[in-house]
Formats: sequence, C-alpha cells, structure tokens
Amino acid sequence: MQNPEVFILAIESSCDDTAAAVLHNDKVLSNVVANQLIHNQYGGVVPELASRAHQQNIVPVIDAALRKANVQKEQLSAIAFTQGPGLMGSLLVGTSFSKSLSLALKVPLIAVNHMHAHILAHFIDEEGYDKPEFPFLALTISGGHTQIVKVNSFFDMEIIGETTDDAVGEAFDKSAKILGLPYPGGPLIDKYAKEGNPKAFTFTKPKVPGLDFSFSGLKTAILYFIQKNKQANPNFIEENLNDICASIQHTIIEILMDKIKLAVKETGITQIAIGGGVSANSGIRNTLKETESKYGWKTFIPKFEYTTDNAAMIGIVGYQKYLSNRFETSAVVSKARIQF
Repeated sequence: MQNPEVFILAIESSCDDTAAAVLHNDKVLSNVVANQLIHNQYGGVVPELASRAHQQNIVPVIDAALRKANVQKEQLSAIAFTQGPGLMGSLLVGTSFSKSLSLALKVPLIAVNHMHAHILAHFIDEEGYDKPEFPFLALTISGGHTQIVKVNSFFDMEIIGETTDDAVGEAFDKSAKILGLPYPGGPLIDKYAKEGNPKAFTFTKPKVPGLDFSFSGLKTAILYFIQKNKQANPNFIEENLNDICASIQHTIIEILMDKIKLAVKETGITQIAIGGGVSANSGIRNTLKETESKYGWKTFIPKFEYTTDNAAMIGIVGYQKYLSNRFETSAVVSKARIQF
C-alpha cells in the first residue's frame, strides 16, 4: 500500500543546470533550476566551468527548493540524485552532496539514471496530464541522446533504436551555428521556423536501417548547402532565415517520425511518449499530437518545465525506487556513461 507521507529531495547536476526538487509522493512541491549563462559566450558547455558553477549553486538551489516546498530537512524520506550519464565533474558535485546529506540525515540514498528520468517524468502527478500505460514507446531526444525505448514497466526498459553518431539536439545546435545563430541555437531554429516555409528547401534524409538514427550526414549537407548559396548570394541567410530554419526543422521531424512509425509497426504499441530537452520543440510536439487523429495513436507530451534538465523528473524515479526499496550505499559512484 502506498505510503502517504513520502518526501523525496531530488538533485540533478548532469550538465550545466543545477536543479533541486521536493516531491510529496508523485506530486511536485517545488522544482528549482539554476542555469549557467557563462557557457553562452563559448558556444557550448565548458565542463570545468560547469562543475565550478554547480559547487556555487547547489546549496542555494536546494535551500530554495526546501523553502518553496515548505518542507524541513528532517521530514525528508530519501535523497535522490543523478548518477549518470553526464559530465563527470558536474555529476560528482551532485553525487557528493547527496551522499553527504543522506548520511547526515540518516535517510536512504537513491541513484537515478538521467535518461530513465526523462521517460518517467510522465508519471509526475500533474493536473491536465494523462499518464501512459505500460507498455509504451518513448522517444528520448536531447543534446546527447536520441533513442526509441520500449518501456515495459518502471524498471524494465529496452532501447530498440538509437543514434549511430550525433544526437538530434546537436543537429539543431550545429545547424544554428552554421547559420550564425547564438548558442543554444535549437530554440532559435524553432522560433524562426514558425514564420517560414518548411518545403522551401529540401535536405536528403539519411538512409539508416531499422530503428536507428544518424544526423552527422544531415549536418554536413546543411553546411555545404549554406556555403554554396552564400557564394552565390552573401545575404542568402539573412534573406531566407525563416525558410531555412523551417526546412531544417521539417527534415529533422520527418526523420524522427519515420522511425517512430516503423517502431509502432514492429511492436504494435500505439502509446507514444516524448522526453528530453528537444521535446520542448514546438514543431515536434505539434507533429506528434497530430498523429492521434491521423493514425489513432495515444500521445504523451510532458509539461514544458519537465522537458529540459530538471530535478522533478529525478524525484519521480526516486519515489518509485523508494516504494521498491531500491537504495544505494555511500559506495555508489558517478558514471559519465551508464548502462541503460
């Protein structure tokens, strides 16, 4: 029977966002994120700077999460933290703090796989949002991952398709960089695409067998396309920015949807959930929603704040693990790469 008084403090520090959340069972009481703007000037995340910023942010962020939730440290049932995957220096900050706090408060310690959390964020109790039923297919799309996962239960997941090279988030950001847009460029492509014609320019979709993805070839094709057209017209980007962004986004969405359609055909599963930072993209969200009437699928799109890296998603996995007594000792270590 469910314990009505489970309070989980969750800590996320896998990349460049320091986040803490407090959950009461599967409800989020607070979800605080401190962004690191210092990376913008470098055009990408600098690992050493990220780990230093986590050290500065982690105490104030956790304090803010507890205050906002109106929960005292003594009320906490367990500490959940991101074990991996991610940047090792960043992970170490969250792991070390979580282990210390767990020992100090004498409460269980729960290690969470960051990619599992993106998928299980759908099980946060949020008004107006349905929860998928097992089994379902999850499309996890972020700066570092592109995966199709068959989710059989909270702790039984199987990757049935993944990228063979670059992730979809990198394809968005690198395309934006080619266009001269500032980092992070993915959201800007989404913004300009809304005003453009998605059929204005055609980019060849990579031919990858099965359910796997590839985006490196698309990035190269976009680079050559821009170089060629800028030689003919130095103002080509400025004059066609909206159409270029719309065409790039349209191509990426088609690549994702082609694989999802194949996964549905192969598994017979018509419940589809998306997660990860790139699932914030409005084009992807709208296209997936359209499949409900087009193909009869049931789709699950997370609340915007649970798409990018956050601690609430770590907390919901922590809650499910708490119910199953899946705890760690202080010997647990961070892992930049972690078995799915």
